[in-house]
Amino acid sequence: MGSESLPEVPVAGPSAYSVLNPAVRNPALSGVCALAVMAKAPRAGKVKTRLSPPLLLEQTAALNICFLRDTTANIQTVTGGAGVICYTPVGDEVAFDGLLPQGFSLIAQRGDGFGERLHLAATDILACGFGAVCLIDSDSPTLPHGALHQAVEELSKPGDRVVLGGSDDGGYYLIGLKEPHPEPFERITWSTSTVFAETVERTREAGLLLVELPLWYDVDDGATLRVLAAELLDNKPPSFATVHGYNAAETRAFLQNLAKDGNAPWADPA
Repeated sequence: MGSESLPEVPVAGPSAYSVLNPAVRNPALSGVCALAVMAKAPRAGKVKTRLSPPLLLEQTAALNICFLRDTTANIQTVTGGAGVICYTPVGDEVAFDGLLPQGFSLIAQRGDGFGERLHLAATDILACGFGAVCLIDSDSPTLPHGALHQAVEELSKPGDRVVLGGSDDGGYYLIGLKEPHPEPFERITWSTSTVFAETVERTREAGLLLVELPLWYDVDDGATLRVLAAELLDNKPPSFATVHGYNAAETRAFLQNLAKDGNAPWADPA
């Protein structure tokens, strides 16, 4: 895709990290898979609000930062991948300062609906010159490292394909592409238990090869917070797990601090 066909994209403000420009293609990235976390600037009252209650809004923002640090630390050690934060809103770039590993880049989200934002994120990141892109949620701090490795490995193989990592709630935690296909993001009933199934259907209708990753989960309410606490604090993996989750050290330490003296805010009432 030539730069002349690209729409105008938001211009980021000052940041401690480099900001990618879809109008500038870097051929050196052609053998690299962008591992892009879809993230909001971690401001209290703006992120993880469904976790309040049981947490306070200030706690949900702090937990979101832990999720971001653990997810990006996980990404940083994936061979063949490069870390990217696909963020919103434009103008809040400095909110990520000091939270990301060295070498990460930023790129602004654009578009209106969720499907459009995902498709345009893939389009813009691939336009920067990356050979492939994985769009990753910011709600799965224990996402298995092996799943990330498998996604990059599959996308490095010859031939077009889509990689999809399903969540136990019917959504997905990762979608990977080599080309900016719109079909996997069209006619999807977002924020429902049919997202994964509909994405599989759209992908197959488009004649694209589909590779599925191990099932995992995202943390977006009190029930899934309890699953996370059981995994990290009690060494009890999710019942559906077939692989080991990532050792999310920042999130574990945060939950340990909240649970001290046996007063875990996510605990079921006696």
